[in-house]
Amino acid sequence: MKFYEICFSPTGGTKKAADILSNELSSEIHPIDLTDSKQDFSDISLSDDDTAVIAVPSYGGRVPEPAVSRLASINGNGAKAVLVCVYGNRAYEDTLAELQDTAKQAGFRVISAVAAIAEHSIARQFAAGRPDSEDETQLKEFAGQLREKISSGNIDEPSIPGNRPYKKRGGSGMVPKPSKDCVKCGICAEKCPVQAIDKTNPKKTDSKACISCMRCISVCPHSARKINGVMLAGVNAMLKKVCSERKECELYL
Repeated sequence: MKFYEICFSPTGGTKKAADILSNELSSEIHPIDLTDSKQDFSDISLSDDDTAVIAVPSYGGRVPEPAVSRLASINGNGAKAVLVCVYGNRAYEDTLAELQDTAKQAGFRVISAVAAIAEHSIARQFAAGRPDSEDETQLKEFAGQLREKISSGNIDEPSIPGNRPYKKRGGSGMVPKPSKDCVKCGICAEKCPVQAIDKTNPKKTDSKACISCMRCISVCPHSARKINGVMLAGVNAMLKKVCSERKECELYL
């Protein structure tokens, strides 16, 4: 029996939440990084006695498209799946439902789901520093309940919130651009989950391919990629009301 952590986490918040759960559930974790655009995920096969934490961020209430296609190509083969949706304190809407359907399409048996909060990847003042110590305590408690369910042999699928059909997917249009501090080191291009940045000239970005995941900003060693200030101010104003009240983690068992 093996334990896997299958994660799409461009800026690290989703992985941080997934790690808290995973480290409580197993001492030996086999990571699968869904942000790796060079990986052939169809080569990955699990077995029916394996367990996987499958974690994704919520982008506008949906699972990021690359995460959907890459997860769907993995061979779950009946492995138990704990779904984790991480959002920036606004709402996760249909993300868990879409993740549930995608995991089942890949052959996983969904036994639980968790909604957790992490710092908003665009408007970073919202849910800043989360998952924090309170979240960690709660997620560890969830892991204890998950261990009990798994050890009891109960693999019943829980009722998971969300709509079908899912809400319409919408792009944020927030495409980071290089500043004068860019030295064309190419790290952003190398790490981009969808290869939207030109490797020969990292100052060029394919705005149609970009999924506004903000990874290029988070990995740049020179802090040389930025979002348009006017657009960012608009996002901040739009989110201020809906993100002001602290949301808590949720467990579906």
